[in-house]
Amino acid sequence: MQAHPESFQLARSTRRIFVNVPKAHEIAVIDRFAGKQTASWAVQNGSNFPMALDESSQRIIVSFRNPAQLRIFSMHDGSAVAAVDACGDADDLFVDEKRQRGYLSCGDGYLDVFEASGGEYRRTAHIPTISGARTSLFVPEVDRLFLAARANPGTPAAIWVFRPMP
Repeated sequence: MQAHPESFQLARSTRRIFVNVPKAHEIAVIDRFAGKQTASWAVQNGSNFPMALDESSQRIIVSFRNPAQLRIFSMHDGSAVAAVDACGDADDLFVDEKRQRGYLSCGDGYLDVFEASGGEYRRTAHIPTISGARTSLFVPEVDRLFLAARANPGTPAAIWVFRPMP
């Protein structure tokens, strides 16, 4: 790899690993059995940070910080499929396969929810959190999204718990 990897995802349905490499302006594709890079898919700028796979639709979902967007690519060839505005200072991104949704936590104080339908993606919720609360974890087994809220003067650090609806 030409630069520091920021995010990587292992595909369950293939032998590939997808790696975000912001400073190289690419998504690298690795054959995990051969142990070598097999492709480099260029992205428009180097602000690609969190990434998730939507294997049911064969899509790679990547959040970019500048401009703040969610971009969707084909898992087959890296071609661009869609783009939609997103919250700023993105840090973590998860796919809720049960609901065909994406959850994006951002340091600008928002949690964005995206719905996928027929190749289209749209932001359906822009939930206020607090500035700097950007680290999160979606746990499908308990159907919850956990968000780390850092301490502020007079307020201790906390873990906020979100339950997806319906």
